[in-house]
Amino acid sequence: MSIPESDRPRQSPTSGAGSDRVRVFDTTLRDGEQAPGCSMTRDEKLRVARQLAALGVDIIEAGFPAASPGEVDAVQAIAAEIGQADGPVVCGLARANESDIATCARAIAPAARRRIHTFIATSDVHLEHKLRMTRAQVLEATHRAVTFARTLSDDVEFSAEDASRSDPGFLCDVFAVAVGCGATTINVPDTVGYATPGEYAALIARVVATVGGPSVTISTHCHNDLGMAVANTLAGVKAGARQVECTINGLGERAGNASLEEVVMALHTRREVYGVSTGVVTRELTRSSHAVAQATGVDMPCNKAIVGANAFAHEAGIHQDGVLKHRATYEIMTADTVGANGALVLGKHSGRNAFRRHMADVLGHTPDDTIVQRAFERFKVLADTRKTVTLPELEQLVREATTEGTVHV
Repeated sequence: MSIPESDRPRQSPTSGAGSDRVRVFDTTLRDGEQAPGCSMTRDEKLRVARQLAALGVDIIEAGFPAASPGEVDAVQAIAAEIGQADGPVVCGLARANESDIATCARAIAPAARRRIHTFIATSDVHLEHKLRMTRAQVLEATHRAVTFARTLSDDVEFSAEDASRSDPGFLCDVFAVAVGCGATTINVPDTVGYATPGEYAALIARVVATVGGPSVTISTHCHNDLGMAVANTLAGVKAGARQVECTINGLGERAGNASLEEVVMALHTRREVYGVSTGVVTRELTRSSHAVAQATGVDMPCNKAIVGANAFAHEAGIHQDGVLKHRATYEIMTADTVGANGALVLGKHSGRNAFRRHMADVLGHTPDDTIVQRAFERFKVLADTRKTVTLPELEQLVREATTEGTVHV
């Protein structure tokens, strides 16, 4: 199967180690969907892909076409609608064999900009127990796969599965073969979430030094088995990686992948530390989180960073007082930056200043100190019996404090 030269996609701009631009590769529709119970229909995947395009990710990994005919159909639909010339690159995953790669090429063919992402494991434990291949055979398989993929697409990414548990020398030998055969992105997966940030940074730095360059982008792909996926991803960026592979809401196999919203906002908020930027429209992050939660049926914990319901909510009186005086006292980013709404939640830890602000919102004017004190005393009694005090309950407290002079709960 060969695609005529005129029909091949234009190669996406490179983002080598010296660049200050980090490409965001979203794999929610592939690795994220592989989380148990998170399979999406064709239409659900298409809706999420539309939102990912609005979010401004650089690459959408739309699926693993060889998995099923339905997956081919879904990837083709995304490639046809989302993969316009001014849209994101549409990518498909393929094992390092011609059948998978050919199927992937057919699925992504409708996209103006398309990428084949092929992979093979490189750790000794995978070679011995899963692949039953020698290192020499893996080198040969890499050569064949990337060479074939390049006949079908100018944009080829190569991943070494379980890179973080591989022999670094052999890993770099495999990557050198992939680059020599035309791979333009080299991905270094921490497939089982084993690495620590220091270890992962050292590995990325070694790969950058070995095969990185203006025409080759080094990529991170981190899992969260030890809760370090985001930290490892950021360490990889510091070490020279210029593509990050993430999922919305951190969805993915086992404990999940690096959370896109956390990685992006860490780079955005701590620009002075990382010195890089992304093309993500951060105001679309909350909307994207909700779209993925709806499509997969997996709700986010309320304390999830960036997109959780409590990410910009404050109940404690000291915090509420600080935020009322200046939001930067307890917020390192604003809610509107990520398309969310901040809130001062009324509960038993709330202070008088936040309560006064809520009373003013109910009344339309600032009440005098006597009325505030009456209502606040009774509010504290009520709050001890509730998780939070609702707006109707607050309205009742305010009504009784202002009309009767005494609050009855």
